Amino acid sequence: MKNLKEEKFYEDDEFYSIIEDILGNTHFNKLKTIRHHGITRFNHSLRVSYYTFKTTKKLGLNYVEATRAALLHDFFTDEVKEQKMSDALKNHPSVALMNAKKYFDISDLQADIIVKHMFPVTKELPKYKESWIVDVIDDVSSVYERTYSLNSEFQAALNFIFIILLIKIR
Repeated sequence: MKNLKEEKFYEDDEFYSIIEDILGNTHFNKLKTIRHHGITRFNHSLRVSYYTFKTTKKLGLNYVEATRAALLHDFFTDEVKEQKMSDALKNHPSVALMNAKKYFDISDLQADIIVKHMFPVTKELPKYKESWIVDVIDDVSSVYERTYSLNSEFQAALNFIFIILLIKIR
């Protein structure tokens, strides 16, 4: 737990107690070396998980399962590396779910969150309120990370391209 305390981005012990075992997983920690939206996939997943925790807890939803699933929503390393971007966008939720099931017990709610976090790209509607929340928080986090990780000359262009890609993939 010493390393976890050194790496804490958010001051909330309950949040970290919910995800401690995931953060200790060697395969999950490979996400720390993968660039994603201008930061690491690990940091992106942690951000989505934290804001899911805060939102679902405030709304009285199943915040424990939602927090864990949100952390696992992009749990893939290079399994989709060779795919076209549009295919990778559609397929990575299934890969993330496969990896999550390999290392952790995953409920139906968690599976729905992980596999449907790319709606409408993946076309199938999320089944639970928690799934919708993770989908929206992931989208907002992605736009935020893309915007603030780049210098100002590229920010507007990249966000425009990102939005066009999402529209075309539907």
